[in-house]
Order: sequence, then C-alpha cells, then structure tokens
Amino acid sequence: MAAPLKITVLGSGTSVGVPTLGCHCAVCTSTDPRDNRLRPSVLVSYQDRRVIVDTTPDFRAQALRARLERVDSVLYTHAHFDHIMGLDDVRPFNLRQKGRVPIYAAPDTMASIQRVFEYMFGEEEQESWVLKLDPRLIDGSPLDLFGLPFLPVPILHGSRTIYGFRFGAAAYLTDHSAIPESSLDLLRGLDVLFLDALRYKPHPTHSTVARSLETVERLAPRRAFFTHICHDLAHERAESMLPPHVRLAYDGLEILVDGGAP
Repeated sequence: MAAPLKITVLGSGTSVGVPTLGCHCAVCTSTDPRDNRLRPSVLVSYQDRRVIVDTTPDFRAQALRARLERVDSVLYTHAHFDHIMGLDDVRPFNLRQKGRVPIYAAPDTMASIQRVFEYMFGEEEQESWVLKLDPRLIDGSPLDLFGLPFLPVPILHGSRTIYGFRFGAAAYLTDHSAIPESSLDLLRGLDVLFLDALRYKPHPTHSTVARSLETVERLAPRRAFFTHICHDLAHERAESMLPPHVRLAYDGLEILVDGGAP
C-alpha cells in the first residue's frame, strides 16, 4: 500500500496578502489567525522528500513557521510576482544540501524566472554563494519527483494558460478563472482538491466561491479546500456557509492524503 503524503499550506492569501496594507476592514483587523493569509503556496512532504509549489515573497517566513529542513524541488504554476519572488530564500537549503535544486516551470515561466534572477543562471564566477539551480521545463508530461508522479494540469488564469498539479490523490490549482474540459478529466477520483476562490464577486482572472463550488460538485472530490483568498472572506463566517466537505484553507493547515506516495 502506498504511504500517505502530507500537504502543508504555506500561504492561502491573494497577491497582496491579508491583512492588506493600509486596510482596516473587519477581516484585515480580525483576531482570528486564520484570517492572516500569506501569499499562496503549498509544501508536499513524502518519505524524506520536500517539494514546494511556488516560492512566494513570504517564503522565508513560511519556511520558518513550517520548520522546513530541506527543499528537494520546486514546481512553478506561473511567473507572477507573488509566486516566484521568494526563490532566493531557497539558498540556505541549497548550501546545506550541496547539490543543485531542481526547479520545474513551463518555458515562458522559466524564461521569466531566468530574467528576474539572471545572476543565478549565469556562468560567471560569483564573489559570494549563489543559489545553484537545475532548471527543467514542463511540457505537460508527468514529472517523476523522487518516485511520486506530479501531473501538470493546464488551467486558465484570465487569457493565459498556466499549470496546476495533480500528485497522488490530491491536486493543487491556484490562480484560475476557468478549467478546460480536458483538464477536468485529469481531476477525477481525488481525495483532496485545492481550488482558487478569491472572493464572492466576479474577477477577470480568478475563480469565485460560487464557481469553485460548482467545480467541486462536478468533480466530487472527497475533500476540497479553497485558497488564494482575499479580505472579502472572513474565515469563520465564509466557512459556515460551505458544505461540510468544503473548507477554506488557512496558513499552517496540514492535510494527510492516503495512498499518495510510493
């Protein structure tokens, strides 16, 4: 029987995080710790491996809170600021682990990462330690990460195609406004499904709570968690209006998924 894997929610917030700077709304001033949301990312742990999906600008704080001891690989959904800008904070793990850290991204996303972090990819000698990376392109084929397949799932972020990922009986989809029919077919039979649910009001590049509930009903995962949440949703009140098998993700949430890892 396959061993369980653990998903740790490193961040469940939108691109500006919650509290939002300068905002004094009920959610941004809430005393419920679940209403404090760093930028969106998850940690997938299985056997002795640790795989990160997206390195947000909050990655250092997230890694400290999760007591992260190593990073074996990083997967990228897309190249927006809130998903890539913490990459340099992988450097201490790289220094201790000695080998290059594999990072996986679609060609356009990898090109953006290499442009933003040009100094990491050059061949010139550096005067101090620079993060050593092994860049690998995603072409839609399954990725074998230390014996666990990660399947890239194309989703639409406005007019742009980006990736979510299915691994074992779980899938993580953030920053999506629509899921193509062909991708829905890749998401059947799940134990755990993460979906973007930014807010109640429509948004051009993100899903709403109502739309993600429709996706849950259609795909029928055993459990669903909404993420990439803005300050329109107070955790306790919003969750009270959801079906029992649908919850809001929150920073620090840990979920076990049966039968995920070899």
